[in-house]
Amino acid sequence: MYLKDYYTIFLSRYLSVFLTLSISCVAHGAELRGAWVQGGLLLGKTEPGTQIDFNGNAVTVSPEGDFVVALGRDAPKIATLTSIFEGQATSTNFVVKPREYDIQYVEGVPQKTVTPPPEVTSRIQREAALVAKARSVVDSRLDYLAGFVSPLEGPITGVYGSQRFYNGTPRSPHYGLDIAAPNGAVVMAPAPGVVRFANLDLYFSGGTLILDHGYGVFSSFFHLSDILVDEGQIIARGDPIARVGATGRATGPHL
Repeated sequence: MYLKDYYTIFLSRYLSVFLTLSISCVAHGAELRGAWVQGGLLLGKTEPGTQIDFNGNAVTVSPEGDFVVALGRDAPKIATLTSIFEGQATSTNFVVKPREYDIQYVEGVPQKTVTPPPEVTSRIQREAALVAKARSVVDSRLDYLAGFVSPLEGPITGVYGSQRFYNGTPRSPHYGLDIAAPNGAVVMAPAPGVVRFANLDLYFSGGTLILDHGYGVFSSFFHLSDILVDEGQIIARGDPIARVGATGRATGPHL
Protein backbone atom coordinates (compact mmCIF):
# COMPACT_ATOMS: atom_id res chain seq x y z
CA MET A 1 0.00 0.00 0.00
CA TYR A 2 2.78 2.41 0.93
CA LEU A 3 4.76 1.66 -2.22
CA LYS A 4 1.80 2.54 -4.42
CA ASP A 5 1.36 5.81 -2.50
CA TYR A 6 5.07 6.43 -2.88
CA TYR A 7 4.74 6.57 -6.65
CA THR A 8 1.55 8.58 -6.80
CA ILE A 9 2.01 12.00 -8.41
CA PHE A 10 -0.58 14.67 -9.13
CA LEU A 11 1.32 16.87 -11.57
CA SER A 12 -0.29 20.06 -12.69
CA ARG A 13 -0.67 19.41 -16.39
CA TYR A 14 -2.65 16.27 -15.58
CA LEU A 15 -4.76 17.96 -12.95
CA SER A 16 -5.54 20.98 -15.11
CA VAL A 17 -7.46 18.83 -17.57
CA PHE A 18 -10.05 18.11 -14.92
CA LEU A 19 -9.99 21.44 -13.12
CA THR A 20 -10.89 23.36 -16.27
CA LEU A 21 -13.52 21.04 -17.69
CA SER A 22 -17.02 22.44 -17.97
CA ILE A 23 -18.55 18.98 -17.56
CA SER A 24 -20.84 18.95 -14.55
CA CYS A 25 -23.40 16.62 -13.07
CA VAL A 26 -25.78 16.70 -10.13
CA ALA A 27 -26.14 13.98 -7.51
CA HIS A 28 -29.14 14.91 -5.37
CA GLY A 29 -27.92 18.29 -4.17
CA ALA A 30 -24.23 17.74 -4.87
CA GLU A 31 -22.89 19.27 -8.08
CA LEU A 32 -19.67 17.80 -9.48
CA ARG A 33 -17.37 19.22 -12.13
CA GLY A 34 -14.89 17.00 -13.92
CA ALA A 35 -14.77 13.76 -15.89
CA TRP A 36 -15.96 10.34 -14.74
CA VAL A 37 -12.94 8.58 -16.21
CA GLN A 38 -10.23 6.39 -14.68
CA GLY A 39 -7.62 8.72 -13.20
CA GLY A 40 -10.13 11.58 -13.05
CA LEU A 41 -10.48 14.28 -10.42
CA LEU A 42 -13.86 15.85 -9.68
CA LEU A 43 -14.64 19.02 -7.76
CA GLY A 44 -17.83 18.94 -5.73
CA LYS A 45 -20.18 21.52 -4.25
CA THR A 46 -23.05 20.73 -1.93
CA GLU A 47 -25.29 22.29 0.67
CA PRO A 48 -23.27 23.26 3.78
CA GLY A 49 -23.73 20.66 6.48
CA THR A 50 -24.06 17.78 4.01
CA GLN A 51 -22.05 14.61 4.59
CA ILE A 52 -20.53 12.98 1.51
CA ASP A 53 -19.57 9.32 1.13
CA PHE A 54 -17.73 8.17 -2.00
CA ASN A 55 -17.41 4.46 -2.75
CA GLY A 56 -17.79 3.66 0.94
CA ASN A 57 -15.32 6.27 2.18
CA ALA A 58 -16.20 9.43 4.07
CA VAL A 59 -15.19 12.60 2.18
CA THR A 60 -14.12 15.78 3.98
CA VAL A 61 -16.48 18.65 3.12
CA SER A 62 -15.62 22.30 3.79
CA PRO A 63 -17.97 24.50 5.84
CA GLU A 64 -18.96 26.10 2.51
CA GLY A 65 -19.81 22.70 0.98
CA ASP A 66 -16.72 22.21 -1.20
CA PHE A 67 -15.19 18.76 -1.61
CA VAL A 68 -13.08 16.76 -4.03
CA VAL A 69 -13.13 13.09 -5.09
CA ALA A 70 -10.80 11.13 -7.33
CA LEU A 71 -10.89 7.96 -9.42
CA GLY A 72 -7.89 5.63 -9.39
CA ARG A 73 -6.02 4.30 -12.40
CA ASP A 74 -8.04 1.08 -12.29
CA ALA A 75 -11.28 2.45 -10.86
CA PRO A 76 -14.27 0.08 -11.32
CA LYS A 77 -17.00 0.77 -13.86
CA ILE A 78 -19.43 2.17 -11.30
CA ALA A 79 -18.74 4.86 -8.70
CA THR A 80 -21.27 5.60 -5.96
CA LEU A 81 -21.67 8.96 -4.26
CA THR A 82 -23.94 9.27 -1.24
CA SER A 83 -25.19 12.58 0.15
CA ILE A 84 -26.49 12.69 3.72
CA PHE A 85 -28.41 15.83 4.70
CA GLU A 86 -30.55 16.23 7.80
CA GLY A 87 -30.55 12.46 8.30
CA GLN A 88 -31.67 11.66 4.74
CA ALA A 89 -29.21 9.61 2.65
CA THR A 90 -29.40 9.52 -1.14
CA SER A 91 -27.01 7.57 -3.37
CA THR A 92 -26.21 8.12 -7.05
CA ASN A 93 -24.24 5.78 -9.31
CA PHE A 94 -21.96 7.11 -12.05
CA VAL A 95 -20.47 5.19 -14.97
CA VAL A 96 -16.67 5.45 -15.04
CA LYS A 97 -15.12 5.52 -18.50
CA PRO A 98 -12.14 3.14 -18.87
CA ARG A 99 -8.81 4.36 -20.23
CA GLU A 100 -6.24 2.61 -22.38
CA TYR A 101 -2.73 2.64 -20.96
CA ASP A 102 0.65 2.22 -22.58
CA ILE A 103 1.78 -1.29 -21.55
CA GLN A 104 5.26 -2.48 -22.51
CA TYR A 105 6.82 -5.94 -22.20
CA VAL A 106 10.60 -6.04 -21.84
CA GLU A 107 12.51 -9.33 -21.72
CA GLY A 108 16.13 -10.14 -20.90
CA VAL A 109 16.57 -7.45 -18.26
CA PRO A 110 19.17 -8.27 -15.54
CA GLN A 111 17.30 -9.03 -12.33
CA LYS A 112 19.48 -6.67 -10.30
CA THR A 113 18.21 -3.85 -12.53
CA VAL A 114 14.56 -4.81 -12.00
CA THR A 115 14.58 -5.52 -8.26
CA PRO A 116 16.40 -3.39 -5.68
CA PRO A 117 18.99 -5.32 -3.62
CA PRO A 118 17.69 -6.80 -0.34
CA GLU A 119 19.93 -4.58 1.77
CA VAL A 120 17.93 -1.46 0.79
CA THR A 121 14.47 -2.96 1.47
CA SER A 122 14.16 -1.45 4.95
CA ARG A 123 15.21 1.95 3.62
CA ILE A 124 12.60 1.82 0.86
CA GLN A 125 9.86 0.87 3.33
CA ARG A 126 10.89 3.59 5.77
CA GLU A 127 10.88 6.27 3.08
CA ALA A 128 7.57 5.07 1.67
CA ALA A 129 6.04 5.37 5.13
CA LEU A 130 7.31 8.95 5.45
CA VAL A 131 5.77 9.91 2.11
CA ALA A 132 2.49 8.18 2.98
CA LYS A 133 2.36 10.03 6.30
CA ALA A 134 2.91 13.39 4.57
CA ARG A 135 0.13 12.65 2.09
CA SER A 136 -2.30 11.46 4.78
CA VAL A 137 -2.88 15.00 6.02
CA VAL A 138 -6.26 16.51 5.12
CA ASP A 139 -5.74 20.25 5.36
CA SER A 140 -8.72 22.64 5.34
CA ARG A 141 -7.08 25.00 2.84
CA LEU A 142 -8.93 25.37 -0.47
CA ASP A 143 -5.89 26.16 -2.62
CA TYR A 144 -6.82 23.50 -5.19
CA LEU A 145 -9.81 25.61 -6.23
CA ALA A 146 -7.43 28.28 -7.61
CA GLY A 147 -6.58 25.99 -10.55
CA PHE A 148 -3.27 24.61 -11.76
CA VAL A 149 -0.60 25.61 -14.27
CA SER A 150 2.32 23.60 -15.60
CA PRO A 151 5.32 23.57 -13.25
CA LEU A 152 7.73 23.26 -16.14
CA GLU A 153 7.77 23.41 -19.93
CA GLY A 154 9.37 20.55 -21.84
CA PRO A 155 8.79 17.35 -23.86
CA ILE A 156 6.53 14.77 -22.23
CA THR A 157 8.57 11.58 -21.92
CA GLY A 158 6.34 9.55 -19.60
CA VAL A 159 2.57 9.43 -19.25
CA TYR A 160 0.14 8.63 -16.46
CA GLY A 161 -0.96 5.02 -16.12
CA SER A 162 1.74 3.40 -18.25
CA GLN A 163 3.28 0.16 -17.03
CA ARG A 164 6.14 -2.17 -17.90
CA PHE A 165 6.50 -5.90 -17.48
CA TYR A 166 10.14 -6.91 -16.98
CA ASN A 167 10.87 -10.56 -17.72
CA GLY A 168 7.14 -11.22 -17.48
CA THR A 169 6.77 -9.60 -14.04
CA PRO A 170 4.56 -6.49 -13.75
CA ARG A 171 6.11 -3.43 -12.17
CA SER A 172 4.24 -0.63 -10.43
CA PRO A 173 2.28 1.54 -12.88
CA HIS A 174 3.47 5.06 -13.53
CA TYR A 175 1.21 7.38 -11.54
CA GLY A 176 2.60 10.64 -12.85
CA LEU A 177 3.85 12.63 -15.80
CA ASP A 178 7.49 12.93 -16.89
CA ILE A 179 8.70 16.24 -18.32
CA ALA A 180 12.22 16.32 -19.77
CA ALA A 181 14.31 19.40 -18.97
CA PRO A 182 17.97 20.32 -18.44
CA ASN A 183 19.58 19.65 -15.10
CA GLY A 184 18.99 22.66 -12.86
CA ALA A 185 15.91 23.97 -14.68
CA VAL A 186 13.61 25.79 -12.26
CA VAL A 187 10.34 24.10 -11.23
CA MET A 188 7.45 26.43 -10.38
CA ALA A 189 4.58 25.79 -7.96
CA PRO A 190 1.57 24.74 -10.06
CA ALA A 191 -0.91 26.09 -7.49
CA PRO A 192 -0.94 27.72 -4.04
CA GLY A 193 -0.24 25.41 -1.15
CA VAL A 194 1.98 24.46 1.76
CA VAL A 195 5.16 22.38 1.59
CA ARG A 196 4.30 19.10 3.27
CA PHE A 197 7.49 17.09 2.53
CA ALA A 198 11.00 17.95 1.31
CA ASN A 199 13.88 15.48 1.12
CA LEU A 200 16.80 15.41 -1.31
CA ASP A 201 17.73 11.75 -0.94
CA LEU A 202 15.03 9.10 -1.31
CA TYR A 203 16.04 5.79 -2.88
CA PHE A 204 13.56 5.70 -5.75
CA SER A 205 12.58 9.32 -6.28
CA GLY A 206 15.77 11.11 -5.15
CA GLY A 207 15.03 14.76 -4.40
CA THR A 208 11.35 14.70 -3.48
CA LEU A 209 8.96 17.57 -2.79
CA ILE A 210 5.26 17.34 -1.92
CA LEU A 211 2.89 20.32 -1.94
CA ASP A 212 -0.44 20.18 -0.14
CA HIS A 213 -3.24 22.08 -1.90
CA GLY A 214 -5.91 21.14 0.62
CA TYR A 215 -8.60 18.50 1.08
CA GLY A 216 -6.34 15.63 0.00
CA VAL A 217 -5.06 17.18 -3.24
CA PHE A 218 -1.27 17.04 -3.52
CA SER A 219 1.32 17.60 -6.22
CA SER A 220 4.62 15.73 -5.94
CA PHE A 221 7.93 16.36 -7.69
CA PHE A 222 10.65 13.73 -8.03
CA HIS A 223 14.33 13.36 -9.05
CA LEU A 224 15.09 16.96 -8.07
CA SER A 225 18.68 18.26 -7.87
CA ASP A 226 17.74 20.98 -5.39
CA ILE A 227 14.74 22.02 -3.27
CA LEU A 228 14.24 25.76 -2.86
CA VAL A 229 11.56 25.71 -0.14
CA ASP A 230 11.21 24.34 3.39
CA GLU A 231 8.65 22.06 5.01
CA GLY A 232 5.76 24.10 6.38
CA GLN A 233 6.38 27.01 4.01
CA ILE A 234 3.31 28.53 2.34
CA ILE A 235 3.83 29.14 -1.35
CA ALA A 236 1.95 30.91 -4.16
CA ARG A 237 1.31 29.66 -7.67
CA GLY A 238 4.37 30.37 -9.82
CA ASP A 239 6.86 30.49 -6.96
CA PRO A 240 10.18 28.73 -7.71
CA ILE A 241 10.20 25.59 -5.57
CA ALA A 242 12.91 23.26 -6.91
CA ARG A 243 15.37 22.41 -9.69
CA VAL A 244 15.24 19.52 -12.15
CA GLY A 245 17.68 16.69 -11.58
CA ALA A 246 18.39 13.01 -12.15
CA THR A 247 18.55 11.84 -8.55
CA GLY A 248 17.21 8.53 -7.29
CA ARG A 249 16.35 5.86 -9.87
CA ALA A 250 16.53 8.04 -12.96
CA THR A 251 18.41 7.66 -16.25
CA GLY A 252 18.49 11.36 -17.09
CA PRO A 253 17.33 14.77 -15.91
CA HIS A 254 13.55 15.17 -15.87
CA LEU A 255 10.67 16.13 -13.60
